[in-house]
Amino acid sequence: MGRKYVIVGGSAAGMAAAHTIRKKDRNGNITVLSNEKAQPYFRPMIPYIINGKKRPDDIFLSGSGIFTQGGISVKTGFGAKSIDFQKKTVTTASGEAFLYDKILFSSGSTPYLPENIEGLDSEGVFSLKTLSDAQGMAKRSETATHVVMLGGGILNLKAAFALLEKKLSVTMVVYSPEVLSQLMDPKDAFPIRNALDNAGLNIITGISATQVLTDSSGVCGVALDNGSQIACQMVCVGKGVVPDTGFLNGNDIKIDKGIFSDPYTQTSIKDAYTAGDVAVAIDPVTGEKTVTSLWTHAVEMGICAGLNMTGSKTVYTGTLGIMNATQVADVPLVSMGIVHTKNSEYETHAKKTRLTYRKIVFSKDGTRLIGALFIGDIKNAGIYRYVIREKKNINGIKSHLINHTVHYGHFMQP
Repeated sequence: MGRKYVIVGGSAAGMAAAHTIRKKDRNGNITVLSNEKAQPYFRPMIPYIINGKKRPDDIFLSGSGIFTQGGISVKTGFGAKSIDFQKKTVTTASGEAFLYDKILFSSGSTPYLPENIEGLDSEGVFSLKTLSDAQGMAKRSETATHVVMLGGGILNLKAAFALLEKKLSVTMVVYSPEVLSQLMDPKDAFPIRNALDNAGLNIITGISATQVLTDSSGVCGVALDNGSQIACQMVCVGKGVVPDTGFLNGNDIKIDKGIFSDPYTQTSIKDAYTAGDVAVAIDPVTGEKTVTSLWTHAVEMGICAGLNMTGSKTVYTGTLGIMNATQVADVPLVSMGIVHTKNSEYETHAKKTRLTYRKIVFSKDGTRLIGALFIGDIKNAGIYRYVIREKKNINGIKSHLINHTVHYGHFMQP
């Protein structure tokens, strides 16, 4: 009888691990426990469910990319409730128990819902995290005319544009001085803000919501901390996420802003591994512990975990800071490493045009590239990622990095 592998969470990390395990172990028994009713899917695609450009069948993982291995049992609607590390058993909310030899925690995260905002449990309030959320927003948008987005992060922006494409009015309420505050300093966001304004998104900054107002049909408005109110029929909350670790309560496993992961993706418990945005990894630029919610990082870490679970000892090289590559209002954006430089001593070089912005960040002594931000023109961004992640010697190429004339030929050995 083959080794028993249990994966808690049908996320990108969990499914990447499952398919990697199957490649390395043809006889093992692989069970994925997912608390969602839908089979695993490409989470970055769910905004397209809102505007109708994609159907659920279009975004399922099975048979796509690396997700092509067979013999994997995916049990949907089976969320983990508790773990017994002594007996090596996972118990689900329905009371069913699963034995394991190796286990992976890839349970992802849940939306953060601020306690100081009343009424977030009202009908018509969503947090775009799951396929079910997207389907609910699509249905509500059929009768809504105005939507309020609480938070100015990437996911809320994508949801906002999906709704704008359906001809709804959308207002984004952001406590920070500008949108995308996790990816850049406020003064760096001007090309994005211009594009958002031109696209018809109404943005209010420096303001917080205090209450979601309701009537017999659910959401009917939002009250703000300046005393004003905005009439609306739907609210989408994008205030960040928290790692989903509740099923581990009562255990001795090490948790610090997420599940601790050693360089081989193993937790503090033998034969238990972790990957994805529930895991705490090491940022190779700062050396600090960090949690990432990026799809690509989750897949990379899941593959690494799958290799380690099958005995192929593999080091996870780490999550590269707040790296993100996306497109907002038809404007491409890449942010990587350390890009928040306000009131810092980092050596910073910025260049802007009417449509583009570039910011290059070096260490305080100017000897190492530690961050880069590209908006509008992202050409050669991959080279900068390579230099940051590999901590490459920049002697002789620093001016090329600053002037954006660097190319891979600069790293060819003579």
